[in-house]
Amino acid sequence: MGREKEFYIVSGKEVEEGKVTDVYFLRTMKVLKSKGLADKRVAMEVAARSLPNKFKWGILAGVEEVARLLEGRKVNVYSLPDGSLLRPWIPVMRIEGPYSEFGPMETSILGFLCSLSGVATVAARVKFAAGNKPVVNFGIRRQHPAVSLAFEKAGLIGGLDGSSGILVEELGFKPVGTMPHAMIILFEDQVKAWKAFDEVLPEDIPRIALVDTFYDEKTESLMAAESLKDKLAGVRLDTPASRRGNMSQIIREVRWELNMRGYRHVKILISGGLNEYSVKEYSEAGADSFGVGSHIIGARPIDFGVDIVEAEGKPIAKRGIKSGAKDLYICNDHLVYSYAPKGVEPPLCPICGKTMRLAYTKILDNGKLTYKIEDLKALNERTKNMLRKLKGLGETL
Repeated sequence: MGREKEFYIVSGKEVEEGKVTDVYFLRTMKVLKSKGLADKRVAMEVAARSLPNKFKWGILAGVEEVARLLEGRKVNVYSLPDGSLLRPWIPVMRIEGPYSEFGPMETSILGFLCSLSGVATVAARVKFAAGNKPVVNFGIRRQHPAVSLAFEKAGLIGGLDGSSGILVEELGFKPVGTMPHAMIILFEDQVKAWKAFDEVLPEDIPRIALVDTFYDEKTESLMAAESLKDKLAGVRLDTPASRRGNMSQIIREVRWELNMRGYRHVKILISGGLNEYSVKEYSEAGADSFGVGSHIIGARPIDFGVDIVEAEGKPIAKRGIKSGAKDLYICNDHLVYSYAPKGVEPPLCPICGKTMRLAYTKILDNGKLTYKIEDLKALNERTKNMLRKLKGLGETL
């Protein structure tokens, strides 16, 4: 079967076989093998010199994928776990072993970490802005379908409260969604569409009415409330930018009119072109939850680099990179990192003076998986707790 019949999708087997690599790695291996250097034992570290848009913090994702990729190879891998806080210049991972065992895999290693951490980071920033209000990923239509589940998983690692794709059930989450404008247009009547939704679908699906198809948001919100009464859980405002106006004022107006008529139980969900800053603004205006798509799923990758820092036990690195294998430490109280040469005494936290703890987990021991893949729901909750702690420490967007 030709590649075009598979939508030009690279298979997992091809990734594991190292076929997703830049050609210069293959040329490098040919040269190294001819000179007897391919199996030189090295330590390589992964770190980001900066974060997109000068972010001060991010969230790491893709560690599980790297562990699966390198499993069975003669390498030791030390890493922060998925869902960890990351900051510029902090080495998030160290890989040790013969260069031939993992050097040509650098393309895929970075591909996993850069793209998935980018999505997890933006997801976390949006959730940070929303606080305790739910945020759902509505963005899988904005990316290649082959990576949809990987990106939804990254969003959940970043602390999102749900995702719209049906395959997230494989990750232990129920898909979350409302209704499209297409359904209402096909009925040619909002009320008929909302009532049909209520009549046909199971009771455990929240009745959230899309309320900006033909009339303004206030008018349709009140129409939905009068149509479904106590069954109506919420209204979704997905107004296009060309008609949006002052969205904060629209939210306040809808909330006021619903309350005035006894529909305080009806929540307001906002979607369409949102980012962390608009989520913060609309949350303050009274929105109760958010569906965020393009901004999360189209996140810029984290610009990680992989660099040799040691060869046959000798510290060595290119310009701009500190040589020598390092251990990474963290102060759990203040969420600050510090690194030191591998094997030295743990440093003290620069804020509280306490001894910092080792932040790395050994995820591969001579190719054997030693990393317990964390339950995604537990990981998701851990990220949310960390975001709350960051906010309490005075961290900002």
